[in-house]
Amino acid sequence: MIVRIMGEGQFDVADDRLGALDLFDDRIEAALAAGDEAAFRVALTGLLDKVRELGGAVPVEVLEPSGLILPAADAHVDEVRALLKDGGLIPG
Repeated sequence: MIVRIMGEGQFDVADDRLGALDLFDDRIEAALAAGDEAAFRVALTGLLDKVRELGGAVPVEVLEPSGLILPAADAHVDEVRALLKDGGLIPG
């Protein structure tokens, strides 16, 4: 699946590796529900780092449709809340 990190680029993450992102997604949801911005930042950074670790960068001259769009590392809490779908940033 092509995963876009807003403001950074696209990463090609194998479908069988997407489950590794769920833990971070759960942590983001919990932090937002608790109003814990510090925990939110840690979880969001962890999620984006995991995408970079698991995925191969898609060259900038190649534009693929993104199956998943994630906020930038410096996204405001309210921006991320607006992106949340039922079950988090990552569809279940």
